[in-house]
Formats: sequence, C-alpha cells, structure tokens
Amino acid sequence: MKGASSKWKYCSLGGAIRVKVDTGADLMRLGELDQKCWTVLSCPVSDLEMDKHTLALIDTDRDGKIKVREMVAAARWLCSVIKDKDSIFRGGSELRLDNFDCSDPEGKRLHDSAVRILGNLGIRSETISLENASDSEAIFRNTLFNGDGVIIPESSEDPDGRLAIEACMRTVGSAVDRSGKAGVTAPLVEEFYSACSDYDSWLSRGEAGRSRIFPFGDGTAAALDAVEAVRGKVEDYFKRCRLLEYDSAAAAAVDVRVSAIDDIQSCPIAHPRADRVLPFDGINPFWNDAFCRVRTLVFDKCLECEGGITESQWKEVLAMFVPYSEWLGARKGSVVEPLGAGTVKAIIASDKKQYLLGLVARDLELEQESNSIDDVRKLMLFYRDYARLLDNYLIFSDFYARSDGRRAIFEAGRLYIDQRCCDLCIRVNDMAGHAEMAKLSGMFLIYCKCVSKPLGRSMDIVAVMTEGDISDLRAGKNGVFYDRDGNDWDATVTKVVDNPVSVRQAFWTPYRKFWDFCVGLISKSASDKDSKIAADLQGKASAAVKPGTDASTQSGKQTFDIAKFAGIFAALGLALGYIGSFLTKLAAGIAATPWWQLLLAVAAVMLVISGPSCIIAWSRLRKRNLGPVLNANGWAINSRVLVNTVFGAKLTSVASYPRLHLADPNALKGGAWWKWLVAAVITAAVVLAVLHFTGTIDLGLGRITLQ
Repeated sequence: MKGASSKWKYCSLGGAIRVKVDTGADLMRLGELDQKCWTVLSCPVSDLEMDKHTLALIDTDRDGKIKVREMVAAARWLCSVIKDKDSIFRGGSELRLDNFDCSDPEGKRLHDSAVRILGNLGIRSETISLENASDSEAIFRNTLFNGDGVIIPESSEDPDGRLAIEACMRTVGSAVDRSGKAGVTAPLVEEFYSACSDYDSWLSRGEAGRSRIFPFGDGTAAALDAVEAVRGKVEDYFKRCRLLEYDSAAAAAVDVRVSAIDDIQSCPIAHPRADRVLPFDGINPFWNDAFCRVRTLVFDKCLECEGGITESQWKEVLAMFVPYSEWLGARKGSVVEPLGAGTVKAIIASDKKQYLLGLVARDLELEQESNSIDDVRKLMLFYRDYARLLDNYLIFSDFYARSDGRRAIFEAGRLYIDQRCCDLCIRVNDMAGHAEMAKLSGMFLIYCKCVSKPLGRSMDIVAVMTEGDISDLRAGKNGVFYDRDGNDWDATVTKVVDNPVSVRQAFWTPYRKFWDFCVGLISKSASDKDSKIAADLQGKASAAVKPGTDASTQSGKQTFDIAKFAGIFAALGLALGYIGSFLTKLAAGIAATPWWQLLLAVAAVMLVISGPSCIIAWSRLRKRNLGPVLNANGWAINSRVLVNTVFGAKLTSVASYPRLHLADPNALKGGAWWKWLVAAVITAAVVLAVLHFTGTIDLGLGRITLQ
C-alpha cells in the first residue's frame, strides 16, 4: 500500500490525527490508504451492535474477525455496483433502481435481479428496499423453477411425474424449495429410483423361487413368526430330554418345578421325557396358545404326527424356513416398501426418472439468476451498514459524537448505579482476562454480571465511570443495565478497577484515606479496650468467688490513699497549666498574624497534602485511553482513543437536585451534645482567665498556688 499523502483529508479526534473518508471518491481508493493510518486493524464479529448478517458477509474468511483487507474488498465491490458513490455514506434501507451502475456487468446483473424481485412480489416501484430483498420465501412463492436444484410436485406437468415426486418425498425424503414448499433434488430422485429397482428385483426373486421360498404359501411369514415365538422353549425342552436320557438321576433337576404362579413362564414348555418326544398335551399353560398356533399353521400342514413331535421332526420344520429367511435377509430397497409392490412396479413401468432429472437441470439453469437475488440482499445490507461500520473502524466519530445520540457499535447500553448513569458500557467475554489488560486504560472500571429473566440470558459488561464519588462502589452493589434495545437487566458489581475519576475527587483522597485510617485505628483501639475490660471484669468476678476470700480482705485492698490522690491532682493541674499556656500563646500568635498569612499557611499545608495526589490524577486523566478496554475484547486498536476530562464528563451523568429547604417529618433530630461541649469549653476558658488574673493560677509558668 502507498503511504498517506495530501490527497487524504484529516481531522483531530480523540487525541489523534485521523484520516477522514466521507466521499465516494475517497471510498473508491480506500485500498491505497496505509494500514498504519487506520484506527482499527481488526475487530470481532460478535458482540457488536450491528446486523449479524452484514458482519458475516464482510467476514469472507469466516474467522470471526473483520480485517482491513475485508473492509477494502467490501468497499471496492460496493462502489462497483452503485452509480452515486456519495449516497453510500447516506445509507438507508432503500435504493433507487437507477442508482445501480448498469455499465458494470455485476451492477447490471444485480439491477435485473432487483427488477425480478419486485416483479415476483407484485410491486411496481422505482425503489427496492431491504425488506423486499430479504423475504426470499415471498420472492419465490409463485415460482416453479428458482435455481436451487429443488423441484416441487407442481414443477411437473406430467401426472406420473408428479406422483413420482410425491412418492419420493413420502419414502426417501424431501428438501425445502426456495418457495417454502417441499420438493426433491437430483440425489433424492436417484436414491428413490434405485430403491424401487432393488425392491422390485428382490420381489421378483421371491416370485421365481416361490415354491421353495414360501413353503406355506402366503402364510409363510405368519408360520415363521409362530415358530420363532416358541423356538427357544422347544429347543430347551429337547436339551433337557437329552440330559434325562443320558442320566436318569438328573430327572429332578430338569423337570418342571413351580414354586409360584409367576414362575410358570420360565418353566420348561412340557415335562421332559427320555424318548425325546414333545407331547401335544401337557403343554405349559403359559405357552399353550403359542404352541397351538404352531400346530395349526405348521405341524398340521407338513407333518404326520399324532400326540407329539420328535426332535428330528422339529429340525425338519426349521429347515423348511431357511430359504425364506435367506430371502428376507437379502431384501433391498425396503424404504419404498410402504408404497406397496403394485405402486413400485407402476413407478418403474412409467420410468419418469430422466424426466425428473431433466426438471432439476432446468431449475439449476436459473441458479445464477437466483443467486443474484441473494446478492441484492447483500447489496442492500452493505448499502445500509457499511458507512457506519467504516466510521467505527477508521475514525471513531460515532463514539465521540455523543450530542446527537449516536453510539459506537461496541457500546452495549447504559448502567444506572449509585445515582449515576454510565453511558459507556461494553460487553465482556472473558472477565478475568479482560481486567488484566483493561486496567492499563487509566479509567475507573466497573465490571457487572447482568441477568435478564424475561430474556432468559446473562452477560458480563464493563462500565466506565468518569464522574462522581466512588467511595460506595464495591463488589456486590446492585444496579440496572439497559441494553440498546431498551431491555432492562439486573446488574451486580463483581469487580472494580480503581483509577482517578476527577482532580476534585483526587484532592480529597488523602483526607479520606487518613480519615479511614483513623476510624480504623480508633475502632481497633476501642475493640482492644473492650476486650481488656471484659477480661478484667471476668478475672475480678472469678477472684471474688474463690474460697478463703472475705469482704474485709477485699476492702483492705481498696483503702483510700489521700497522699496518692493529692499527687495525681497536682500532676493534672500542672498538665492543665501547660495546655492553657500553649492555647493562650497560640491564640495571641493567631491574633497578631494577618488574616491573609493565615490563609496562605492553610493553603500551603493543603497543597503539601493534596498536591501530589492531584498531579498524579491530572496526569492519568489526560492519558485515559479506551484502547486497552477494546484490545482486551479482541480488537486490534491501532491508535489512541483518548477520553480526556472534557469528553469524559459526557460519559457519566450524576443526579442533580434543586436547592430546596424542605421539612422532613421523619428526619433525625440533631443532638445537643455539641452545645454542651461549646458551653464547657467557654466555661473552662472563663475560669482559667479569672484564676490567672487573681493570681491563683499562673498560666505563663504553669504553677499552681493554693490559698
């Protein structure tokens, strides 16, 4: 590719210089633009707010990502078939027929297909819409031949051909025609006639050897079923008879033993006999009906036996069914058997196979024209969506243009949480892997698990927070997420990536951290004191109930020591004197210092405390970059996508209320403790002043004089 030159237009957007493509002439030479000048080199097809069919058509190699070369190829094809190239940037779901570039063979083919679509739909118009091109069933509803290689019964003008198609669909199977009706293809026709031929040949072999294959005529199948029903029990009977003949002592083991009525089925079919004859009387009641059926269908027709049959006679009966069983095993084309032998023979006799294959060939002659109809739908999708996709791929102006409600294709919706609306939310596929990369963005990120019970779906999102207090945002907090279609999802925070939100928030961060530290320290100290006091009370209570300890001993240990008390009082007075002296000198110093110096001193102290935090926050806020967030989602971002403080303020809105003084009957009443504290401080100051001026207490030396 050639490098970018002055023939391209440029703009500054998101902290980077970007190439602006907004005319048909620019689009026609898009392939000349150096890949280094593209904002995106690759983006995933999934989780984008754009028609999935459009993305799938652009993704020609089906790898789930759209590359620069695929964007260029789509632009080249689109420009070749559209006359007014500038209209591509206006997009829309309708395209005038005179906007097809008929000077190009591809454009002429698509124009003719568009005209055919409108004709098939019965629409007289100079404009075709995406809706017209997308309803393939309506387009082909009244067509008998439409290029998909499927013929329906109505495609045949010959009644026998129509019957053959219907028979094929009932037995071998069917395919759906573009008209939405069921039909058959060439492979199905071949399979159907092959099955008919095999089945007819198999029937013919049976007829040729009928006397041998059907020993009982048309009743052979029923006779075989009857024999198979008792075959196992009869062979078991003769096995028992052989054992009995071999060893008479085995009679007890092989004879019938019925311990319960439910056991009769598993008992032998009759009492074993040493002469190995199965009597016709004395049959096991459970098997009697089945055995009588065998006698009626088989024994009475082929054997001269009275009272019973021998094992050799039984084997002769089984041998009579061998040819029939072999013939059954060689059956082919059974799939068409439900049609009946007569119908199969009639289908073979009519011989419409070549006729049906000819209809399929006639249908396929329209394949290119019908595929052109599908290409019209592709054209309409590209015409509507390509300019928007290119904008999100090359320049990102949809992302930065928030004022008119435009959104980038990677934005999933809005998150409402903690009196704020996070306008920038992105779907996340891999939560753990995403956070590792996304934390490099320098933005405060909120990861949420979103669940929609009405939709029966769940998804993970990451929301960017750019305004407001962050002290109450933590894992487990709930909010509501609204997707781009307006559906609401229950959102639960699962993870927070902490980064500065604003310089103002960074200014108070040291004090908040110090306050949290002090509160934690005080809480820990109070907890330790509480534990110690509880332990002391438990120890004293245990000592009080020990044997040999009386009240006089206890009282002796607690005798009042007046000297010790006086020393403590003197020490407290000395400490109070020093504190009073310090406060007096501090007050005198403050009174003697100009007010502006005091303000400068306070400002200097606050600057020392908050200055480093504000500088760090300011530096990070200037470099906030959406690129790592998208990279973690599979995008190949080729340029900075900065979110500075001015633009960041548009991504999060905070609830605001008017300044009103409203009475709340349920509000907590303020306590009076602070009034007592002020009164105590004033009283102490007055007393100290009086004592000082009367000479009772020298605040300068911290000395106590008793009078």
